[in-house]
Order: sequence, then structure tokens, then C-alpha cells
Amino acid sequence: MRIESTDLADVLLLTPDPFRDDRGLFTRTFDAEEFDTHLGKPGIASGFVQDSQSRSVRGVIRGMHGRSGRGEAKLVRCAHGAVHDVLVDIRPGSETFGRQQAFLLDDTDFRHLYVPPGFLHGFQALTEVADVCYRIDRPHDPAEDLGVAYHDPDLAIAWPQPVTVVSPRDAAAGSWRELLDHLTPRS
Repeated sequence: MRIESTDLADVLLLTPDPFRDDRGLFTRTFDAEEFDTHLGKPGIASGFVQDSQSRSVRGVIRGMHGRSGRGEAKLVRCAHGAVHDVLVDIRPGSETFGRQQAFLLDDTDFRHLYVPPGFLHGFQALTEVADVCYRIDRPHDPAEDLGVAYHDPDLAIAWPQPVTVVSPRDAAAGSWRELLDHLTPRS
């Protein structure tokens, strides 16, 4: 497995090395020991406590979601189909605060992202069906939910396809400016 840094501080892109033959392929999608060795922090991978999966149809956008408080770390991968995955750094002290980066996650290259606490996350399904799997390091607490509208003009995320469906929650999400006020309250 290849583990690479990205343009966003502390975000990692993990790319497995599938074995392909006439039957198809086999790949290890995650190796906790290799991951922890790369980070130099034993036990990080064993901290994941929840696995979730979503299924979306072409054009669906899920996001932009985040968590307040301690936040949450997660591994994100697309098990079937392809998605345009977007991260935005919302850590006020970070060198990449406010920056965004997009990644293609698909069932061909099996890349997945390690997203540390303190990021907004969202994606758009690029294929007829896209299954996204999330491995999360702590239980979900709805009281800590943060969100920014997927079409917020200040974020200006370039979604690659026409939007087909967005949940009522995501459609009603706040703005980037409101989130900034929440993250950095004025004294």
C-alpha cells in the first residue's frame, strides 16, 4: 500500500496494490500496522470504532459535513462506482485552514482518504450507483454536527456533474461565513 501526503495538512491518500489475474482481483483495502507505522503513532488505526456505508445515485451530493468538539477522524473509500470527494480544512490554527482539495475515489484504483478531525467532507456520485464506506474513530453525536451548503458561493466547490438530489438537511445547511463565526467567535 502506498501512503502519500496531500495538499491539505495531515490528510493522507492511501492506494492499495491489487493483485489482478484471470479471476479478477484481490486487494487489501487497509492495513492497520502499515498505517500506524507510516504515521509513527501506534494504535491510531485501532481507534476506529464504527463502519458506515452510503449508496448514492449519479449526481447526488452528500455534504459538506463536519463535527465540532474533538471532531472525528475517518477513512473514506468508494467500494463501488466513483465519487468526486471534497475536503475543506476547518481547523483555525492549521496552515491549510479554509483550503479545499478534491479527490477521485473509485472501485478501480481503490484509493481512500485518511481524514483527520477538523475537516468538512462531502462527495458527488459520478456513476449510476456509488457506494462509499467510512471507518470512523468515535460514535456520532448529532449535537456536534456542522454543515456548510454544498453550493456556498464562498467555498465555490466545483462539482463536476449536474446536481440531481440533495437531502433536506444538506439543502438547509448554513454558510461558510456562519461556520467561520462559529469556529472563531469574536471577543
